[in-house]
Amino acid sequence: MTSLDRWENFYIIVGSSAGALIGLQFVVITLLADRPIAGADAQATNAFSTPGIIHFGAVLFLSAIVCAPWDGIGVVSIVWGLMGLFGMIYTVVIGRRMRAQTAYQPVFEDWLFHVLLPLAAYAAMGVSACLAGLHGRAVLFIVAAASLLLLFIGIHNAWDIATYHAFVAGRKNRKSNQTKPE
Repeated sequence: MTSLDRWENFYIIVGSSAGALIGLQFVVITLLADRPIAGADAQATNAFSTPGIIHFGAVLFLSAIVCAPWDGIGVVSIVWGLMGLFGMIYTVVIGRRMRAQTAYQPVFEDWLFHVLLPLAAYAAMGVSACLAGLHGRAVLFIVAAASLLLLFIGIHNAWDIATYHAFVAGRKNRKSNQTKPE
């Protein structure tokens, strides 16, 4: 029995949740597909919508690798360490995209949930990979916390995007349709 075995139920629940939320995001995007997307809105989608799928995908992938029948924590810690590294790089890219897009002026909450918290989660994964050989049990709690953080970040951001499209963008589309001559 490895130290990973006792985490299987946790990651089955977290990974299944992430997978279901990815599916729901596809449904929402499909429902919004008939709305016209201008250049600035496409930039905003890359900055605000796509990261949610990436974070949910990271949680799903992490859950899959942790539930795989490994003989020990060594190989899996390398994989989640690489996930942490690539996640940090991706988060920096998202920060640049947020700054470059012109459809929406990000507020502190946007920076917190799209850059700062994901960066902290991915950094925790990266650092925990370096410490896995020394502090295996404690590191597993750090990785679990990082995966939950990414899951809740994704939920927050998906809700934020859905409410924005329902109330702000939807209102703009209704107003522009009312002012167009028939």
